[in-house]
Amino acid sequence: MNAAKLSVAGLDVAYGRAQVLFDVSLEIASGEAVALLGRNGAGKSTTFRAILGLIARRSGRIVFDGEDISKRPAYEIVRRGLGYVPEDRRIFSDLTVEENLQVGRQPPRPNAPIWTPERLFAIFPNLRELRGRAGARISGGEQQMLTIARTLMGNPSLLLLDEPSEGLAPRIVEQMIEAIREMKREGLSLFVSEQNLAFARLVAERVYVIEKGAIRFGGTMAEFDARPDVRAHLAV
Repeated sequence: MNAAKLSVAGLDVAYGRAQVLFDVSLEIASGEAVALLGRNGAGKSTTFRAILGLIARRSGRIVFDGEDISKRPAYEIVRRGLGYVPEDRRIFSDLTVEENLQVGRQPPRPNAPIWTPERLFAIFPNLRELRGRAGARISGGEQQMLTIARTLMGNPSLLLLDEPSEGLAPRIVEQMIEAIREMKREGLSLFVSEQNLAFARLVAERVYVIEKGAIRFGGTMAEFDARPDVRAHLAV
């Protein structure tokens, strides 16, 4: 395995008095695609938000590119090259597709793919045809593509994708799978949360399973397949 791009150890998170993550530990290697599987409410989105520094009450150690970011605010973490695509599609509805992309532009980063609108239109061909259309006037699947493409314009070295296939038509899901594979071919590290096991199989080499805020399994897809007791906990 390559050197660790992201390492999380002993992550605990609470909302008020309620603890929602318990001793979460995981690792993403440089250039690797890893899936985080779990049911709704299992803790997938909370894990992502905690890594990004979007949750105040958290403890544990989070190391990104060799630097401890556990106490860093979210804006500093993003500036260091950690990209995040939340489950809800957040676009600027009054701006065109191309204007949305320009909003996300950041300088190139060492050891990270460099993205331009033309390169992104190559992996999201739907967006090329809609480059002059307002974000409010494209479909939900196209908005999801645009959200990912705009995040890539920041040239992250690790991308966190929260439920990228949720609510998408099968044709769009197929395009999303190919786009994620192309990102990986470009050397981007990926951490993808999913309920859809079939989708996860097609984009990730390793998998973590989270249930009730705790990691219940971590290993390769082959090791996961050998554990029917683990798969039984997934609503997939």
